[in-house]
Parts: sequence; structure tokens; C-alpha cells
Amino acid sequence: MYCYQEVPGKTTENATKNVMLNCIEIIEKFYTPKTSLYNISVEHGWQVAQKALSVADRVARLKPDRDLIYESAMLHDIGIYMTDLPRLGSYGNHPYIVHGILGRAILEKLGLLRHAMVCERHIGVGLTKNDIFHQKLPLPIRDMVPVTLEEKIVCYADKFFSKTRSNKKEKAPEEILRSLSRFGRDKMEKFLSWMAEFE
Repeated sequence: MYCYQEVPGKTTENATKNVMLNCIEIIEKFYTPKTSLYNISVEHGWQVAQKALSVADRVARLKPDRDLIYESAMLHDIGIYMTDLPRLGSYGNHPYIVHGILGRAILEKLGLLRHAMVCERHIGVGLTKNDIFHQKLPLPIRDMVPVTLEEKIVCYADKFFSKTRSNKKEKAPEEILRSLSRFGRDKMEKFLSWMAEFE
């Protein structure tokens, strides 16, 4: 498949581990290199990937799939280019909130089904049917919350980085909690439960 490359030093005994996604190659199919949006997308994906891998190392006893975590972190925002967010250099036709389901559709077409679910489920700490219905969000009314360990790790890591602020440093947990407080105590509690599990 065009988006894979061989990983040096791996044997053919485990075919699923013989290949690793070339995430930059995939991103460049949808984003023009060296543009502001491309640079932001790659930088943000890299930051989230590094944070997510450090979390994976801390919970190694749970045997997280590190390749899936890295790849999904790099690709979790791939749908943004289709949204209307001029401050990021994105001039698509869709509201930003739908970038998760747009990303899912993109990655499903590439056959990356597990990665696609990370795209859909990473918004906030996950969106429930009730969230979507009561907030009248322009999304299908279904639960879009992280289910697998890998989905939870990428979603958690994503909360520590902003694509829009000039200071690209990792956010403090207190800042994340303040932001989540607008969406209800349950969202804060979900993040705190992940902190307890992952930190």
C-alpha cells in the first residue's frame, strides 16, 4: 500500500509489525507542504505523539500499541483542512467541530479503521449522544467517546497542546480543567480519571 514503508531490522514473522505508516506522506496528500496549516498540523501532531508515547511508556504493563498511538496522534486532526478556521489557514466549508468525523472518513478510505476511530473520538474528552443532542452540534447523534486504551491516550495527550496559541508549550492540567469546566463537571472528572491512570 502506498502509505507504508518497511521498518529496518524487523523480520517477516509478524507481518503487522513489518510496516509502519508514513504519516507525513499521508498528510501531504491533503495539505500543501510549507503552508501555515501544514506546519501547524505536523507540529501539533508531533507534540501530541510525543506526549502520547510518554504516557504509553508509563502504562506499558497494559501493553498499548505504540505504533498505533504514534500514527493516530500524527493523523488525528487530518480532517481540519476541510473546516472553516481562517486563523489556522483553513478555508473549508465545514464547522471545526466536525473535523473528527471528516478525519474518520478520510482514514477509513485509506483502510486505517483503528486510526479513523481516534479521529472521531478525540474531540474534548469525547462527545456523548446527549452532548450532541443538547448542544445541537452538527454531528450524527451517536457516542463519540474514546473506548480503547490507545484512543484514550491520544485524546488525553491532545488536551495538553493548542494549535492556535503562539505559546506552543504544554498546558498545565489546571488550564485544561478550566477549559473543560465550560462543558460540565463530568468532562473535568473524565480528564482527572485519565490523569490518575496515566500520570
